[in-house]
Amino acid sequence: MDISLVEETPFRFRIEPRGPMRVPGVVFATSALLPQAASGEALEQVANVATLPGVVRASYAMPDVHWGYGFPIGGVAATDADDGGVVSPGGVGFDISCGVRLLAADIDRDGLGPHLRKLMDVLGDTIPRGMGRGGLWKLSGPAEMEELLVGGARYAVEHGHGVPRDLAFCEDEGTLEDADPSQVGERAVERGLQQVGSLGSGNHFLEVQAVDRVHDERVASAFGLRPGRVCVMIHCGSRGLGHQVCTDHVRVMDRSLHRYGISLPDRQLACAPVDSPEGRAYLGAMAAAANYGRANRQLLTEAVRRAFATATGAGVDLVYDVSHNMAKIETHRVDGASRRLCVHRKGATLALPPGDPDLPEELSEAGQPVLVPGTMGTASYVLVGERENDAFHSACHGAGRVWSRHQALREVRGEALRDALESRGIAVRPSSWRGLAEETPEAYKDVDAVAAATEGAGLARLVARLVPVGVVKG
Repeated sequence: MDISLVEETPFRFRIEPRGPMRVPGVVFATSALLPQAASGEALEQVANVATLPGVVRASYAMPDVHWGYGFPIGGVAATDADDGGVVSPGGVGFDISCGVRLLAADIDRDGLGPHLRKLMDVLGDTIPRGMGRGGLWKLSGPAEMEELLVGGARYAVEHGHGVPRDLAFCEDEGTLEDADPSQVGERAVERGLQQVGSLGSGNHFLEVQAVDRVHDERVASAFGLRPGRVCVMIHCGSRGLGHQVCTDHVRVMDRSLHRYGISLPDRQLACAPVDSPEGRAYLGAMAAAANYGRANRQLLTEAVRRAFATATGAGVDLVYDVSHNMAKIETHRVDGASRRLCVHRKGATLALPPGDPDLPEELSEAGQPVLVPGTMGTASYVLVGERENDAFHSACHGAGRVWSRHQALREVRGEALRDALESRGIAVRPSSWRGLAEETPEAYKDVDAVAAATEGAGLARLVARLVPVGVVKG
């Protein structure tokens, strides 16, 4: 499909509907970011998503958009659940409920300095990471796994892995209530039993950071952020369990397409009506995998607390936890009417505005923290949701890749990257040199430009910029 863009504003571009597209495509970007967005046929995927049955308003792409499985990463689309709308596992991704958790420590950067090496050694020694590695919590078997899939982070806290306050500052209070473990296959359970409390590999990380700049003092104060304060950002998801859930349900939906008369430009968009047996089965399994991902980040939070207590004596509180690979049933106004929508956010984070009823009371006046990790050598951002966001209250989830992992390996050696980062005062604890090289900062867009475009597009507002002082890589 030949993709042409019409500039609506300096931060918003439109793909006019053509052929089987049911709605336009909308790309939030700048002219400088667009060439990167166009690479890997990501914009063609935006147009393809606009052909899904029941899709409403637009197929959206966030400023960090890049090519993915079926949906682009950084893609957002909502379908009308009561008017033939579908759910597509490709609109969630293989790492279900992959997300970001931000913690704030009772110590500033200057105070951490003498303890940084010890802290990073403890984290490096105790955080399980890498492909297929074990986790911090060895579940006893499928019966206990079922309880965790139903209870999520709440189950972890109830079993001593955290404090009740943690749940208040998690999206959905750490648990999706409509999880259906019976739709999670045996192989998925086997893969997940030994991985609760682990980072995994790829772009997942645990990063010690410091607040470098505050853009909005009032909101930053509500989030507990101030210049120099040490924070920890955790980026991980549902590990092998979530990947297997996606694999299993894509296969089922692909086989059912003809039954519902669905024709797609890309079989990776395999889907089923939201209220069909296949749609309900996937949503129940997805919610269970999401609960696994949230419990996973809860276990890692406790490991961070123990490390800080050992190395610095400082306490650690949760700022917020939000997922960026989800499909959720939400109510939004479309064309003047309230509709029950299935909102897919793949590589896109929820960005609730001030006053939203789903926010904890302590954040109601400020709005929801939007957590945008950058790269090991650059920065990360905390933003806050805006009221006028028409992309179903969604925002970007990171910087967005521009190099493939193969290209990164051709360009960078892990040992040299480690030395370069250490020379800048960033302590690095990788699980492998190859994995470190694949995640070189040059492989990603400029996170400062992505954050500025997100604000310029009215999706979320800048609150604080954080810079890395130490990183544990998966």
